[in-house]
Amino acid sequence: MTGNKHRTSLKDLAHELGVSIATVSRALRNSPEIGKEMQQRVKDLARELNYRPNPFAQSLRREAPKIIGVVVPNLVTHYYAAVLDGIESEATKSGYSVISANSHEDFETEARTIDNFIGLHVEGIIACLAQNTTDYSHFRELYNMGIPLVFFGRTCLTELFSSVTANGDEAAQMATQHLIDTGSRRIAFIGGPNHLDMVKRRKHGYLEALRENRMPIDRDMVVCDRIDYDVAMRAVIKLLERPDRPDAILAFNDIITFAAFTAIKQVGLSIPEDVALIGFTDDKHAAYVTPQMSAIADRSHLMGATACRLLLDNIAGNKTIRHERVPQELVIRETSAKRRCQEQD
Repeated sequence: MTGNKHRTSLKDLAHELGVSIATVSRALRNSPEIGKEMQQRVKDLARELNYRPNPFAQSLRREAPKIIGVVVPNLVTHYYAAVLDGIESEATKSGYSVISANSHEDFETEARTIDNFIGLHVEGIIACLAQNTTDYSHFRELYNMGIPLVFFGRTCLTELFSSVTANGDEAAQMATQHLIDTGSRRIAFIGGPNHLDMVKRRKHGYLEALRENRMPIDRDMVVCDRIDYDVAMRAVIKLLERPDRPDAILAFNDIITFAAFTAIKQVGLSIPEDVALIGFTDDKHAAYVTPQMSAIADRSHLMGATACRLLLDNIAGNKTIRHERVPQELVIRETSAKRRCQEQD
C-alpha cells in the first residue's frame, strides 16, 4: 500500500482541511495573516501526512522563473486567442513566460485556476471574468497576498486592481446610430448576463442612441442571457417570430453575433433587407460570411499587450491603479444598411 502513495502536496493539505492552497502555504510560513489555531492545524496535518517541501521547486523559485498566469473564459474563440497572443508578445520582450488556463465560463473552474496559479508562485495574473462569476473572494485573496492582478474585458473590484477595457459604450452607440441612419426602426440588443460590466457598457450605448433619437425603448427588444450559441439562437428566433419583430439586431459578442446571423437565415429572412445586423466580433471572420458582416472590431491583440504592460509595471513595484481603454472600430459592410427605398420616416 505504501508503494501506491503519492507525495503529499500543498493541494492535498488544502483539500483535506477545506481551505485554499494559499492559506496552507502561508500557515506553513507562519504568516501573521493566518490565525495560530489554523497554523497549528495545517502543521499537524502536514506532519501526519509526511508533507515535505519540494527542494527542487524551491530552488527554481530562488532562481526566480518569470511566469505570468492568464485565465480567460473561452480560449477557443478568436478574441481570447488574440488577447493571449498580445500578452505573450509583450511578456516575451521582458523575459516572462505565460501559462494560460480556460475557465470555460465557470466560476468554480476560475477560482480553482487562481488557486493553482498561487501554488505555482506566478509573478502576477491577468484575468477576464467567467460570465457566472459574482463572488470575487478569490481575487480579494490575491490582493491580500500582494499578488499583482490586472483584469481585461470583463472586470471587477476596480478600486483594487488595474484593468483594460474597450470603449464598448461609445462603439455600441455609434453602431446603433448607424442602424437608425440607414433605415432600421425596431433595433434589438442581444447581450450576455446583466451583471457583467462589459454587457452594461454596451447596452448603455445602445440605449443612449435610442434616447438621443427619441425612439421608444421596448424592453422585449433587449434580451440578456447566457453567452451561449444555442441560447442566443433560440432568443433571436423567438424575437423574429413575433408580429412586431425587430428589423435590426446589435449583438454583444462573436458567439451571439453568428448565432443571430444563422437564426435570421434559418427563419427565411434576408440580411439586411428584413433584419440588419451588427456584431461585436473579430473583423477578419466577419468578412468571410455572405453577406459580409458589419462589425465593431475589437483590437484584442492591443488589449492583451496593454494588460501585460500594466501587470509588468505592477510587478516592478508600481502600485498605481490604472484603467486603460482601448478604442474599437466600427467597420461597415453589407449586413447593416437597409436599402434606401425601405427607409421609414
